[in-house]
Amino acid sequence: MTIFRHGDRIRYETTGDDGFPLVRYGFVGELNGESGPVVVMLDGELAGDIVELEKLQAVHISNVTLRLDGADLLADPGLRQGLVQLWHAEAEEAGIQISSIHPIGTGVRDSSEGYALAELSSGGEQYVLRATTCSMGTDAIDVHADRPNRWEIL
Repeated sequence: MTIFRHGDRIRYETTGDDGFPLVRYGFVGELNGESGPVVVMLDGELAGDIVELEKLQAVHISNVTLRLDGADLLADPGLRQGLVQLWHAEAEEAGIQISSIHPIGTGVRDSSEGYALAELSSGGEQYVLRATTCSMGTDAIDVHADRPNRWEIL
């Protein structure tokens, strides 16, 4: 269990008014004991929201995921290139500092489920930006950064 402190950057997965999944970012405002709930100040909101502790995650590059409808986004090389900029915008919204990002052309198929799209650096660590079919079995894709396998050379 993550222990939060006042001012920590958080990621909050919820459901929007339209019933679709929604990811929000913000800061811990006030803690109500070690088991929550927590008052969070969500980006773009003036008032705090009370959120159960188990629904919050500390923001980290590996949990900034962009989920987009349309698995066909992986089939078109031009659209794959655009995914790099879309994910980068999501990372900026989350407050992640990206030191460098180097797109890999139109991507390199690295598994039957997806493509490696870019190499990037954040916090002195190297990552690979990948786009994969959604693990939930829907017609969607996930764009996320993760640590390279030891055989991948950055």
